[in-house]
Amino acid sequence: MRRRMVRGKTQMKRIENDSSRQVTFSKRRNGLLKKAFELSVLCDAEVALIIFSPTGKLYEFASSSATRTIDRYQKHMKDLRGVKSKVVERNVLYREDANELEKRIKNLELSKRKLLGDGLDGCSIDELQELEKQLDKSLSNIRARKNALYREQLDKLYDQEKLLLKENARLKEKLEMCSAALLVSPASLIDQQKGVQDVETELFIGLPESRNSQFN
Repeated sequence: MRRRMVRGKTQMKRIENDSSRQVTFSKRRNGLLKKAFELSVLCDAEVALIIFSPTGKLYEFASSSATRTIDRYQKHMKDLRGVKSKVVERNVLYREDANELEKRIKNLELSKRKLLGDGLDGCSIDELQELEKQLDKSLSNIRARKNALYREQLDKLYDQEKLLLKENARLKEKLEMCSAALLVSPASLIDQQKGVQDVETELFIGLPESRNSQFN
């Protein structure tokens, strides 16, 4: 039974033997150039490969032009550095803004505590006087707003009063018209009763001629 030879894993370190290092360089260089060519053909990629041997000899491959590919690479890296620079500057500005906002929030919280009467032990007389002025100004604004609301409510009540007075006058006028109609009704009833009394109600049996002669 034949045993299959297992190839050992190559250690990634410099080959000390000069001849072995040169043989390995030639094999790996040719393989790398072949792979670059295959990549450019199969994938329609722009590939440029530059290799310098240990002795300084140049080996290169380019799917179009090595110079053009290098220029394109340099332009891309320049644009990329510009984008990174802008991102870094923006991040710096964001951090500065965040720090400034954090300081403002802390100062506002401290001012709020002082306005509520907390943390006044370390305040000087000038700071306390300034707090007193702020409180007086706040109270003045609150009273002004409260008075404005009272005036608005009073105006609404006055308007409602005018509407009620107008409605009351209309109902009073309607009531007076109804009362006048009731006062006129009894007189018309009396006239109707008189008309009924003038109608002859006596019962008479006989011919009409004899009835007329009787009344004559």
